[in-house]
Amino acid sequence: MALYDHPIRSLDGSDLDLHSLEDRAVLIVNVASRCGLTPQYEGLERLQQRYEDRGFTVLGVPCNQFGEQEPGSAEEIKTFCSTTYGVTFPMTEKIEVNGEGRHPLYEELVQVPDGEGATGDITWNFEKFLVSPGGTEVTRFRPLVDPEAPEVVAAIESSLPS
Repeated sequence: MALYDHPIRSLDGSDLDLHSLEDRAVLIVNVASRCGLTPQYEGLERLQQRYEDRGFTVLGVPCNQFGEQEPGSAEEIKTFCSTTYGVTFPMTEKIEVNGEGRHPLYEELVQVPDGEGATGDITWNFEKFLVSPGGTEVTRFRPLVDPEAPEVVAAIESSLPS
């Protein structure tokens, strides 16, 4: 997969070079500020703090396609995430993860099967993709899987760079 080759901007509007994450295990998560699953930000931030020094990064990807639960501007999203959940991990610009306007990064990610072998469209906010260093392996976790669930933590720990 050429996950790192897709241009994307950070939440502050600057270019985000995904190649800068190529040597890290990265948990890519489509996020929203007004969703019943929004408290997952707490677990995502704990994972960031726990594993950051070991070569792990959460990458938050705001999306407004599910019930319009991420309607804010980039500044509003940034302020909400930092003040409400203390988010320190990188966040991209707001993008579309499904449909005709789907970002190329997600064109690749939706091809990855979940634990039951299902591929296809993102089903809701907080769908998670764990990308191993170098992008050689990608593991998909559906939205209701808690970021700190044993299967997610085990996958992160086995994906950390040596």
